[in-house]
Amino acid sequence: MGTTAQITLLEGSPALLADMVSRVHDLEARWSRFDDRSELSRLNASARNEPVAVSAETYRLISTSIAAWRHTAGRFDPSVLAAVVANGYDRTYDAIAQRRARRVATPPAVPGCWGIELDESDRTVTLPAGVRLDPGGIGKGLAADIVAEQALVDGAAGILVDIGGDMRVAGIGPEDGSWIIDVEDPLQPGTVALHLAVNDVGIATSSRLRRHWMIEDEHRHHLLDPTTGRPTATDIVAATVISTSGWWSEALTKALFVSGDLDIAPGVSALLIHDDGRYTASPDLLELMS
Repeated sequence: MGTTAQITLLEGSPALLADMVSRVHDLEARWSRFDDRSELSRLNASARNEPVAVSAETYRLISTSIAAWRHTAGRFDPSVLAAVVANGYDRTYDAIAQRRARRVATPPAVPGCWGIELDESDRTVTLPAGVRLDPGGIGKGLAADIVAEQALVDGAAGILVDIGGDMRVAGIGPEDGSWIIDVEDPLQPGTVALHLAVNDVGIATSSRLRRHWMIEDEHRHHLLDPTTGRPTATDIVAATVISTSGWWSEALTKALFVSGDLDIAPGVSALLIHDDGRYTASPDLLELMS
């Protein structure tokens, strides 16, 4: 998933930990858009309007991504792949960082998920013409959910899964039953923006300072506004969301980058860090910071 992962088990065996690590690698192999052998790549390369059979994990990724698209009114949109590539993110980020991205054409319109067909009984996905998928960070959040769910079924008392800053904690934590999480301020490295004691939540943080590059003299980053196909233009530099799942928290961070407005994320805890250093947050998090 183009990032690092950390798994912490409470009352889990070394064999279980090894199984969970293998699970992360398996999901990466199924979902990477940079591997032509992955299920996601094969789906994107399939003939249009032809159903493609996928694994249970990939079906869940696609169906969850479409659900997030609906619930965010399109602010999170997995159909952005053509626009992502047009903005220069056409290979792994490490490869981009080694040389400047090439000048590309105006990003195409983002088609949305309207015509995607899912058949749960046959576990197939049908993409219409002009649609290719890049679920992006929601894959990290969902992978953390899947691994955490499986670890508890397999006997762990508690687990923390951190995949590139997208976390899922479940079960009993080591600090009086809770998990202690610090969220860093990307504008002030080493400074803690949030210090949390949590149970059974998903926490996602997205920042436009982590993955950015130059095309000639223009800065680009990987967080796109589906209405323009270009990097978001709000003053948000980082967004953190705490909800009941990793995938939903991740989808909402992207929606908040697009809107810049906490009102689109009712019922969750959220923090926005602005480019001038200001914080805006949901009332429960403001209390923690006061």
